[in-house]
Amino acid sequence: MSMASATSDQPPGVSVVIPAYNYARFLPCAVESCLKQDYANFEVVVIDDGSKDNTRDVMAKYGPPVRYIYQPNAGLSAARNSGIREARFDYVAFLDADDLLRPTHLSECMATFARLSPDYALLGCDYAVIDIEGQPLAHAVHAPVQPAEITLQQILMRTRFSPTGAVARKEVFDQCGGFDSNLRSTEDRDMWIRIAARRRVWHVGKVLIEIRKHGNNMSNNADRMKSNMAAVIKKSYDAGVVPRSHICFWLQVFSYWRYQTSLIYNGIRQPLRAYQDLFISILLWPWFLNPASNGDRFLFRLRACVRYALHALKGPPAP
Repeated sequence: MSMASATSDQPPGVSVVIPAYNYARFLPCAVESCLKQDYANFEVVVIDDGSKDNTRDVMAKYGPPVRYIYQPNAGLSAARNSGIREARFDYVAFLDADDLLRPTHLSECMATFARLSPDYALLGCDYAVIDIEGQPLAHAVHAPVQPAEITLQQILMRTRFSPTGAVARKEVFDQCGGFDSNLRSTEDRDMWIRIAARRRVWHVGKVLIEIRKHGNNMSNNADRMKSNMAAVIKKSYDAGVVPRSHICFWLQVFSYWRYQTSLIYNGIRQPLRAYQDLFISILLWPWFLNPASNGDRFLFRLRACVRYALHALKGPPAP
């Protein structure tokens, strides 16, 4: 398939940006998922962020519409920013190197953009979870998401969609800046907050991507996740994206952050730290006023207290 430039006979062009660092094992599947799109006008921009594996060799077999660009290692945010600068089209889609786009992803997202007003600058979508071999994870629990506008306040409370599958108008990065290269995780949430503070965000409400879970996922680093989540919240608080005088709202934001980090610590079998963060969460804000929006109820956190305490009594898993 060859890439055609945008004309009056073609739909708007989309540049799919794939940052890659030592993911040669998964990268071909990500690229092939782009080439299987049923959308007519796109390119794939692979930014090799200083990989030390055989990423360059893996990409050597691809030609247009795939472009391979190498840069010295600078981190995920810098790689995405390089992809945005290299993008030739007016819309930019993001795909992590270990994830997949389903065949209708671009067509569904661009049809949604066509229906929305121009002040919508960012779309997210729903996902399915796969294992390291690309098979569905049968035990994964995931509540369906309905099509709806995503507000700034909702993104401040918690991440609403994966960076994989997100599609944005390229112009919005000139207005809001690029991904923050000082962040080593949660950089996508920071970017979406800054976009939502200026433009509007929509969730397509369809499963259009597949997220691969494996031992090397960045989200497995609990301490880094916690510190970067805190940095994003503080950055938004200092910027006054929601007035700091809205004390009740910000207490809920900080409470939910500690609830999320408690889940992360519990997931990696550190129950004492999980219990500590959960207790702080309850102290900051005992009852979320809109549990449907925040994905939590007070009783759920009480049950988590008991579960974490039992984990603590059992101690860490055997090496």
